[in-house]
Amino acid sequence: MLKRFIKHRKYFKPTSITWWTGFLSFTAGMVIAVGGEVDALMPAANVLSAMVAVPPAAMITYGLGIIGLRGKDG
Repeated sequence: MLKRFIKHRKYFKPTSITWWTGFLSFTAGMVIAVGGEVDALMPAANVLSAMVAVPPAAMITYGLGIIGLRGKDG
């Protein structure tokens, strides 16, 4: 049942490097954006924000855009 569910999803492609790139960019952007408000995420947010000089909103938008481009292929 799960295999059938995954097979027919347009944007969920866990075997694609492009999908993982977009997902990780989106997730990192969310962690940085929410890290100041959630105490448990603050250490991870500090590390991620020190590693990249990109605003969280740009990372989230980039990640969603990459996932959307991958979904367009089929």
